[in-house]
Amino acid sequence: MEDNKIVFTNEDGEKDEFYVVEETMLNNVKYLLVCDSMEEETDAFILKDLSAPEDAEAVYEFVEDDNELEALADIFAELLEDEELI
Repeated sequence: MEDNKIVFTNEDGEKDEFYVVEETMLNNVKYLLVCDSMEEETDAFILKDLSAPEDAEAVYEFVEDDNELEALADIFAELLEDEELI
């Protein structure tokens, strides 16, 4: 992760860039709140770090479980309540 930017290589070999807005830990798991643009209104996504400590690179997946997503959305909303993002 560099300059609050994270780059993924998808299954097609294409690179996808996301900007890290905030991060948190829950039950010893790291989560990132990301968006694909910091200059315009955009959707936000929550990523879960699946990496093992010995992994050379981080491994993330999009959080899709509704209960997990709702709990994390509440946490990130609280962390960002005083922030003006755009």
